Amino acid sequence: MKKLILSAIGFSALLVSCGPKSTAVTGPKYTSSEQLEQGKTIFENSCNKCHALPNPEKHDDQGWLKTLSRMAPKAKLNDEQHQMVYDYLISVNKK
Repeated sequence: MKKLILSAIGFSALLVSCGPKSTAVTGPKYTSSEQLEQGKTIFENSCNKCHALPNPEKHDDQGWLKTLSRMAPKAKLNDEQHQMVYDYLISVNKK
């Protein structure tokens, strides 16, 4: 019984340490130049607060989905902002 309780506590701690992930974005949505420009502005202003801006060519479309699902909650992006950043990144990505 003790092992079961300790295992449950350990597993819970592991889940909490992984942090929140956003699944708001599943693919491209915004294509207008105005929306892509908003995505660029959000990317530059939000991401640059904590680290140097990554090169948009660093990841392919799926790579950006994974990266942004981790980073959008940390940057406190809402679903629409998350989508705009993703769409901006894949619009300038050559992969």
